[in-house]
Amino acid sequence: MVTQYTGTTWSKTRRSGAVFLALVICLPVVSDFAHAQEMRERRTLFEMMFGSPIRRDDRMYAPERGQQQRMRRPLPQRGDNRAVTRPPAPRKTPSVVQMRTEKPGPVAKLENASHVLVIGDFLAGAMGEALVSTFETSPAITVDVRSNGSSGLVRSDYYDWFSNLPQFIKDTSPATIVIMMGSNDRQQMVIGDTKEKYGTDAWLKEYERRIDALIALAKRQQVPVLWVGLPAFQSPSLTADFVSFNRLYRSHIEKAGGEFVDVWDGFVDEAGKFVTTGYDVNGQQARLREADGIGMTQAGKQKLAFYVEKFVRRHLDGGSPDLTTLDGSNLPALTSLPALGIDAQQVRTQPISLTDPDLDGGDVLLGDKPVAKFSVVPSPRERLTKQGLMEDAPLGRVDDYRMPAPAETAAK
Repeated sequence: MVTQYTGTTWSKTRRSGAVFLALVICLPVVSDFAHAQEMRERRTLFEMMFGSPIRRDDRMYAPERGQQQRMRRPLPQRGDNRAVTRPPAPRKTPSVVQMRTEKPGPVAKLENASHVLVIGDFLAGAMGEALVSTFETSPAITVDVRSNGSSGLVRSDYYDWFSNLPQFIKDTSPATIVIMMGSNDRQQMVIGDTKEKYGTDAWLKEYERRIDALIALAKRQQVPVLWVGLPAFQSPSLTADFVSFNRLYRSHIEKAGGEFVDVWDGFVDEAGKFVTTGYDVNGQQARLREADGIGMTQAGKQKLAFYVEKFVRRHLDGGSPDLTTLDGSNLPALTSLPALGIDAQQVRTQPISLTDPDLDGGDVLLGDKPVAKFSVVPSPRERLTKQGLMEDAPLGRVDDYRMPAPAETAAK
């Protein structure tokens, strides 16, 4: 049997399918709404017995995020010409700025400034350069450097210090002479017509004679003479030889009445070994020596000058303006100072001696017992302070710890 569908039957079938599809689509929405209604209208036992107040679910009526923003910042109207003011930006905490004080510039030297003459080899030149920078703010001290990098006491044919030093002293009239040399002296020496190798007895004897001769030339000026010792070097053989050189310099300069400036500890570690990097004059780690292990960096030069500066300032005795002498010429007269503020209305009295017992009842001391001014018997104060002895407290006082007599106990 064949079933035939007419146009009316097909139209009803399509309408039924459309209605069913719409119900399926709307089912989650209706269920969510019903679930929300059920959660909102659920009541407790107390509310069922006494009735429930009219409540409002804030979660269902809360505005959306976009609506909150629109409510918080309403847009200006067309007729309103006022500008929209923005909220001020949060104030940031200012960052800490490190202020560096500028180094004071050089000052003009006084006409009667004290001169410091520095002589020697390349180490003396490096030290003298740093000394000039150190004393550039002191108008009363002038540093004159006369150095020759390759010179020494051995090669007098190359540079003769014994003939040049008197002329340097005449030109500068120094108040202090600083000597630093010996770094180039580990070589053979010409003595008369013979050439002596380094380290022989004849070599050492002639070298000591030349040390004494140079010190004698410097002492003719009758000023303090300083001999700066040699630092350690990277070469172990150089370091070992310069230890012996420093021993010679110290003994000969101190024998002549001068001073030896020992800089050895400033350029070695705790074990006494050479260091390229160490502490500078400010206590910070810095490179002190050049790559060859011989020359000095700027920090090393300043450290050499730091050792010498202390001796120079002590010998010049106030030649620098930052050394203040506390004599009568620098202090104001105390009697000429006027009274200011509250002190102007105070009554001035004469000072009272602590040893004078004649003022304001001072002749009555402990226990209301007059004490003679000059007595052999020590006073209660003297017995307490000198001997640690204290008189007995009066009978019956709280600090009277004596045992009462038997008669007194029986009477009580």
